Amino acid sequence: MIQIVFNNAPWNRAASFFLRTLVFVQEQGISLKAEFDALDIDRTFYIVIYYDNTPVATARYQQDDEKTLRPDRLCVHKNWRKQGLGRRLLLELEQIGRKQHCTLSRIHGEKQAVGFYQRLGYKVVSDEFIEDGIICVLLEKELY
Repeated sequence: MIQIVFNNAPWNRAASFFLRTLVFVQEQGISLKAEFDALDIDRTFYIVIYYDNTPVATARYQQDDEKTLRPDRLCVHKNWRKQGLGRRLLLELEQIGRKQHCTLSRIHGEKQAVGFYQRLGYKVVSDEFIEDGIICVLLEKELY
């Protein structure tokens, strides 16, 4: 059974960190120091999708300012990709952002994931840049 949890409880943060370690550190080779930054604090909220109590997808909720949502650290366990979980995470975060009166969503997306974000209504608004050793672009979407 699928369950979506959005909070900052230590157990939910641990599940998010577990997935981020698998995907970003082990798969993509990002250093632990770069992956777990100053934004990973007790008051930061994480969304985690669980399947039968096993974390399978996660993202970190951030706001750049009172009107700008900035979802980040979005990842799906490799055995659960291509099943719509990344889409579900992002749409859930957008809903939460709207409830917080956000009117814009801004993402630093990996170049290889641009198509995913574009299918969800995001537009590339920057040239390529390097973030944590990965080619990225800035994408934005108006939240209505």
